[in-house]
Amino acid sequence: MTDRQASPTDGDLVEATDAMAIPAEVTAAIATLIRWAGDDPTREGLVDTPRRVAKAWREYCAGYGDDPARHLERVFEEVGGYDEIVLLKDIPFQSHCEHHMAPIIGKAHIAYLPRDHVVGISKLARVLHGFARRLQVQERLTAEVADCIWDNLKPQGVAVVIEASHACMTARGVRTPGVSMVTSRMMGVFRDDERSRKEVLALMGLRS
Repeated sequence: MTDRQASPTDGDLVEATDAMAIPAEVTAAIATLIRWAGDDPTREGLVDTPRRVAKAWREYCAGYGDDPARHLERVFEEVGGYDEIVLLKDIPFQSHCEHHMAPIIGKAHIAYLPRDHVVGISKLARVLHGFARRLQVQERLTAEVADCIWDNLKPQGVAVVIEASHACMTARGVRTPGVSMVTSRMMGVFRDDERSRKEVLALMGLRS
């Protein structure tokens, strides 16, 4: 079976290459962690685990090799006079918290009010994944996505709402499953105009 991993450039699967070789010290560190946890990294079921874990983390952190802003470089001005909200709703994403390196699993709603051009709708998801595939905190992730769209598309407004479950809280510590964290960033008209903010939140299926 051929090894595959996610490309940091387009989010699609690409063939792994020799240039992606995993340093020996990385697999050694993972083997040490397994041993420290109380198991034997040389037994049959774990002998390939350090390599698999390293490859998985290379994919989890692929965002470090991506500049999310580049996904917003190509814009379209022929939009038939459309000047209303553009919303991409319920975008699933995964990240890892920078404090415990535990999974963050959630969904994002990303909206903007264009000024005179729009961007391909998939690009909003690519911006999200570019920032999510790093060690993160949800507050910063929310701000980074919104700021990237604001700075590069120059729209009239940007609204980003993220809802996510954090394994560092649900699987350890207070161990409170079923809890989700909600963060938002409103910019431009969505921050300054209450009516516009209520409209975009309603489109997202959220109450203002």
